[in-house]
Amino acid sequence: ESKTYPYADGQTPPLQLQNRASSTQLLSEMVNARVDGALIVQPINHGFDHSYVAAAIAASPSIFKGMMLHDPRMSPDDAVARLEELLLLGFVGVRFNPYLFDRPMSERNGGGLAVYRTCGKLNLPVGIMCFKGLDKHYADILRLIAASPETTLILDHFAFTNLSDIGDELFNLLLTLAEYPQVHVKISASFRITGSTGDPFPYKLVKTQRFDPLLQKFGADRLLFGTDFPFVLEQEGGYGGITKLVEGWASVLGVEERRALMGGTAERLFGKWGRT
Repeated sequence: ESKTYPYADGQTPPLQLQNRASSTQLLSEMVNARVDGALIVQPINHGFDHSYVAAAIAASPSIFKGMMLHDPRMSPDDAVARLEELLLLGFVGVRFNPYLFDRPMSERNGGGLAVYRTCGKLNLPVGIMCFKGLDKHYADILRLIAASPETTLILDHFAFTNLSDIGDELFNLLLTLAEYPQVHVKISASFRITGSTGDPFPYKLVKTQRFDPLLQKFGADRLLFGTDFPFVLEQEGGYGGITKLVEGWASVLGVEERRALMGGTAERLFGKWGRT
């Protein structure tokens, strides 16, 4: 597929994933795990060329939705126009990668803030990936929240609050964001936050030290399950294993809370999925 949809310069994925990181493989994993729908976040491997994800959505519109990647190089007008263009192609949210910005995401008169505010008006969530630590973006995130309180904000992968002393401090920072009802957290990529503990699958420490407190503080209706496909394929348990694991974590909850965590929150934010 890379011949039809070439990778961005310097963004070729690991060789072992190149033949597995496809929409066809994702569909297969979903069928086996009995997952009805998926949000595909624009892979950095394709840069700002959204044609691959758009094609996957077009081929399976009742199964796939997309989250576009904001291009910080664009002017505010061009960035909003790009958002509106991709909205028509099945994209239902925007990813902000802070490390692609050379200025704060919340910069006044910047494209990021214009898109963030537009997302609030259009009821589109914005996902932020704090790969290098929530503390580096906390003030910026608060400025975004203040500038557009109506915009839904999602922090990916437990906000990268690793199981470590520093990670515990960052996690406490994350918990303070629970006071903002528009802030949600994605329960995904547990393998990325095991930190110095080396907490192996089935991630018992991730559950007790991260998932359980998040559930108590945010509630199931502000948590979203995710798999981090295709990278999860390289981890013990794989796609199906992590799906069953988090379903197990949710087994102690009531029916509505379980439904919210495993898909209901996502459908409330992104719209309904369903096979036709």
